[in-house]
Amino acid sequence: MTSPAAPPDARSVRALFIDRFGRSPDVVASAPGRVNLIGEHTDYNGGEVLPIAISRRTWVAAGRRVADDPTGPVLRAVSASHSVMGTAPLSAPKRSGEWWDYLTGVAAPLLEASGRSESLDLAVDSDVPAGAGLSSSAALEVATALAVAGVLGRRLELDDAAMIAWRAETGFVGVGCGIMDQFASALCRADEALHLECDTARYEFAPFADALLIFDTAIPRSLRTSHYNERRVECEEALRLLRQRWPSLTSLAAAEPEQVLEAGLPSPLRGRALHVSRETRRVRDAVAALRAGGRISRELLVGSHESLRHLYECSRPELDWVVERAITLPGVRGARLTGAGWGGCAIVVGDEAALREAGPVLAREYESRFALVPRLWLSTASPGARLEP
Repeated sequence: MTSPAAPPDARSVRALFIDRFGRSPDVVASAPGRVNLIGEHTDYNGGEVLPIAISRRTWVAAGRRVADDPTGPVLRAVSASHSVMGTAPLSAPKRSGEWWDYLTGVAAPLLEASGRSESLDLAVDSDVPAGAGLSSSAALEVATALAVAGVLGRRLELDDAAMIAWRAETGFVGVGCGIMDQFASALCRADEALHLECDTARYEFAPFADALLIFDTAIPRSLRTSHYNERRVECEEALRLLRQRWPSLTSLAAAEPEQVLEAGLPSPLRGRALHVSRETRRVRDAVAALRAGGRISRELLVGSHESLRHLYECSRPELDWVVERAITLPGVRGARLTGAGWGGCAIVVGDEAALREAGPVLAREYESRFALVPRLWLSTASPGARLEP
């Protein structure tokens, strides 16, 4: 399994802040990445999702800067994984296309709402891999929200932090995602999965005791450059057409599979809508099984993947191979791609001991077949965002 030599933590991000800014931070916060157990591409369609937080986290240290900036408050940001310091105005900020947009999009509205005009310094350290579909951006945004709010003397509830982070991603960075990633990073709990209704933001928890093997295919993907926004447009058009027959439909996920089949939608809209409708109902079946003391079945997990592969068309041969090979191994209960697709990660669900044995087998065969070196991590359901002492 891939394991960093020196995992980041509150101490490492404090040390980075001190090294780059010459003083101690006022606040440190952290937030985890996430994997979605089931319920993919349902969040922005008003459906339901079932994510867990993973053990990998992003840490943000924040401090006020005393010196006045003649042009107004300014954000300075450094990262352990980027050599360039980011700078951005916090009054009327503009998107730069750089990594610190995620920080600016969170910090600027928090500063404006506080009525203050202080400049801010932020330092970031993380072991949530970017481009793997594990919500590295949401972890960064949520941790930033807690850290900046702390610096400004505001107590921020976790669901409020999630919404501020989501608005930064959609309104400032410009990625039309649903609320799942930010809510999962903020709210998840150890040993539980978050059952989130994305149309209402209502949530509750279900016990989840299995281990996960997270298999990064080494094919990076970005919501900015993938077909993600194209799929959103297709889903919006499918809902528009469905509402011509059923005007009361509140969302695409609210459509029953029978309605989608009856509507005679053109291709590819029919496949997109059918996936969303069926996937939301798979989430409900998974939650019911967990609350009854059971497990998420292979049928649900693999059925979700096959739907993403054939109806939503967001898989790749590498992801398909991981799923097909993993479910042949002892102790594996199921597998599927996780995240938006088009690369990134698959999850393999089962007993921890079995997954420890399965990991090297999958990695060796995958590298031989695709000439790519995957990264693998074991995780269980982990805690969400927090302020650090």
